[in-house]
Amino acid sequence: MVKSKLAIVVPCYNEEEVLPETIFRLSNILKKLCDKEKISKESFILFVDDGSEDKTWEIIKTFYEKNNFIKGLKLSRNFGHQYALMAGIEYVSDKCDCMISIDADLQQDVTKIEEFIDKFSSGKDVIYGVRNDRRTDNVFKKTTALAFYKIMKLMGVKIIKNHADYRLLSKKAIRALLQFQESNLF
Repeated sequence: MVKSKLAIVVPCYNEEEVLPETIFRLSNILKKLCDKEKISKESFILFVDDGSEDKTWEIIKTFYEKNNFIKGLKLSRNFGHQYALMAGIEYVSDKCDCMISIDADLQQDVTKIEEFIDKFSSGKDVIYGVRNDRRTDNVFKKTTALAFYKIMKLMGVKIIKNHADYRLLSKKAIRALLQFQESNLF
């Protein structure tokens, strides 16, 4: 049976402090999934440097040279998180069977990646990672997050509360997403 090729897309902006740990943790997850034969050994992590002003790109290049899971994409300047994410999605669209997007600071629960893969293997095209616990957030973060979701709801926006950018998309879902030519990404 052919195993699915997974790409993990990680937008990065000035992430030098967290990047080595992020690379370590995500690489270990990919290795574990490969060892369990849940994904292809050609799976990879794409770090998209969104015009960082620190050593983010140098760290990506260093790990690329010694870690087969690591790939990098460097944007010419800072375009913003959503544009970096879309650049990564476009880059991997023809290089994988499914992709997971996750923030470089790994505030999301990376142990759920295996569950994402299991759900994808059972036929799901879109899997959302939703935070069910905000206890680690400071008061400002909690307050602004709750206000954001309330405002979006009042405006009639259909949004999944506490979802953020942690999701799996199948190749089919990626192709559908890329058909939209939005200039205002959210």
